[in-house]
Amino acid sequence: MSTFSSSASRSARAARNAGAALSRASRRAVMAAAVALGATLLAGMPAGAAPAVGQKAPDFVAVDTRGNAHKLSDFAGRFVVLEWTNPGCPFVRKHYGSGNMPATQKTAAALGAVWLSVNSTERGASDYLPPAALDGWMQQHAAAPTAVLMDETGMIGKAYGARTTPHLFIIDPQGVLVYAGGIDSIPSARPDDIQGATNYVKQALGEVFGGKPVSMAATRAYGCSIKYKS
Repeated sequence: MSTFSSSASRSARAARNAGAALSRASRRAVMAAAVALGATLLAGMPAGAAPAVGQKAPDFVAVDTRGNAHKLSDFAGRFVVLEWTNPGCPFVRKHYGSGNMPATQKTAAALGAVWLSVNSTERGASDYLPPAALDGWMQQHAAAPTAVLMDETGMIGKAYGARTTPHLFIIDPQGVLVYAGGIDSIPSARPDDIQGATNYVKQALGEVFGGKPVSMAATRAYGCSIKYKS
């Protein structure tokens, strides 16, 4: 190989490494800014208080798995579904592996709702997935959320009182919580139980988009405990 070719190869490799470092630095900067703003938005909430159905949903800012920041209030005027997730949880794998969660996400999207999946698993947990890996897992399962948000500090999850993966919330166009609970009526990790279960999220979305009140507005959330940062 010529000296020129070797030099060009080293320059290209250095440029790629510099670009990757810049990308990581940019994402860290966006994440830090989002965490700071999120802490400000949630600072006014009483300690340990989580919204009940009929109350205002806490605003927040979070960075998604692709480095983009999202603020809940930016979606004012639309229904928003929040889904707490963690691919290491067998209950989550049940609903993704069977296609049930992606199908529910697509139903929400077809109605015009925003779907935000949230991962509040702390970085030190054995089943924590970094953003790129989590994004890849979602793609492998044909998931269709509007965005997958990283909440490693647990601020958003604790503000909502999210306890399990999955745990789902629906917020109306006025920013009021209209549903909180499980995805369906059978609390098991068995995929075979999905067919006989009532999908509470699909049911609630059908009712609100039909101009009706949610008939089952608060249900039992089941799944794995969220591994919050202590």
